[in-house]
Amino acid sequence: MKADQTETKSLQGKARFIQPVIVAAIMAFLVTAVVTFVNIGFPPDYLRRWMTAYGVAFPVAAMAAFIAIPIAARVTTCIVDMLNAER
Repeated sequence: MKADQTETKSLQGKARFIQPVIVAAIMAFLVTAVVTFVNIGFPPDYLRRWMTAYGVAFPVAAMAAFIAIPIAARVTTCIVDMLNAER
């Protein structure tokens, strides 16, 4: 195997661990902002409360992403296969 191919596979291997963490970080950031606002409005300590909620939600979301992303990929493939079979 060429060095370029080995490096590409190595980067792809790392990406499958990095992507769920980034997805979880973005989703937890946005969801905790909205839920915190809905629950308490916009008081002077909103930012502190939001970051507290984010600090709790992000690790949970990251672990959930490692479980959910492969399942979502398989379900998506099944749905696309069914849609293609209907043609």
